[in-house]
Amino acid sequence: MRPVTARALYLTGKREPLAKHRQRGLTLIELVVAIAVLVILVTWAIPGFQNFTARNEVAAEVLRLKSALAIARNTAITRRTTIAVCPVASAEAAHCELGDWSLPLAIVEGNTSNTSLQDATLLRLLEGTDGPAITFNRDQPVRYQATGWSRGHNGTFTICGGNGAGARVIVNNMGRVRIAKNDGKSEC
Repeated sequence: MRPVTARALYLTGKREPLAKHRQRGLTLIELVVAIAVLVILVTWAIPGFQNFTARNEVAAEVLRLKSALAIARNTAITRRTTIAVCPVASAEAAHCELGDWSLPLAIVEGNTSNTSLQDATLLRLLEGTDGPAITFNRDQPVRYQATGWSRGHNGTFTICGGNGAGARVIVNNMGRVRIAKNDGKSEC
């Protein structure tokens, strides 16, 4: 075989083949190894993604609940009147659905008995979600007095998400709200 020189290329315009033409593509072994690596990565990533999603759902519910309570407290102080927060089935509902706090949250002004909203004025309605379950350890709405205190209407909201994710939103007698993460002792 002759060595290829620049002059030989110039004169003939063709290149002499130096080696056999190589095939392109994957062998069966390379394909099996690639699929095995992909399966390992997917089985490792899916549980992590599910935990991430469950934590985000709980965080969104905590934020929605904290926002409703903060709006109610600030409105009670600003208007110098009693403001209540309770879950309702719809904007036209005449009573609170105290068992399921994942429903839309109504912020109302006026005379609210334990569950009746007959003499109350709806100020705001925060939409509900189909996310984690939310329970309250009291059988009454959260009411803020004109001072911003929730004395007698304080309590703990428990938010239970998927994969063990959860949190507690605690309302004290002064009306302040704090968050407690799920400490591993599942209350859900």
